[in-house]
Amino acid sequence: MAPTPLVWNGKDAQGQPLRWDTPGLTWNGNVPETERKHMQNIRVLLGLVRAKDHTVEEIAGAVIKGLTDSAAAYPTPPVTVTALRAALTGFTTAIAAQQQGGTPETIDKNNKRDTLVGMLRLLAAYVQMTCNQDLATLVSSGFEAVINNHAQTQLAKPAILHVENGNSGQLLVTVGAVAHAKTLEVRYATVGAANALGPWQSGGSFTYSRSMTVNGLTPGTTYKVQVRAIGGSTGYSDWSDPVDHMSL
Repeated sequence: MAPTPLVWNGKDAQGQPLRWDTPGLTWNGNVPETERKHMQNIRVLLGLVRAKDHTVEEIAGAVIKGLTDSAAAYPTPPVTVTALRAALTGFTTAIAAQQQGGTPETIDKNNKRDTLVGMLRLLAAYVQMTCNQDLATLVSSGFEAVINNHAQTQLAKPAILHVENGNSGQLLVTVGAVAHAKTLEVRYATVGAANALGPWQSGGSFTYSRSMTVNGLTPGTTYKVQVRAIGGSTGYSDWSDPVDHMSL
């Protein structure tokens, strides 16, 4: 970038304006260069193409709650909360019917998923335009955020929102979004008699924060679960506060 010429409009010792041809005056200054600041770019995280049906249901449920609670911030959504709730109900019903049916039920489920995903995409674009690059406003919609920022920052400690049972011997862990995190790491330990804690074991690393699947657990055993974020300037965040949950 070329230096910016320095413009001078001062006066000499006699109070006369300085001219470019004033004797003894050399015009060769430049405005000092200032460091460019990289603006962060906030966008909605979707990842619906490869998402499991249960994850799509969770995202839709979070958006329904978010847009309901933040109606003032999002007054004119392209899809109403009522329509989104109806699409979610139809999708959930179709999932249950597919488990007991055959090809027609699978086609119906896929069609209803496509309808729901289409609504979520419209809402994601609307939220991204309306949030005015404000992270708090974006996540209040129920969507998660991706932040592109060249400056690395210290990662916040994740917060576990809930732990649920999946299949037998499986726990599904969901945390809130962590800005600048590249991945999330889950660990777990058994909780025995008198709250005796077993050794920590890795539950895997994930690039998404909803329904992170921890497998190979013993049904009837209670586990303590923690999550930490990876990325940022420090490499790792602190471990989240632990949550106890029994595997079924």
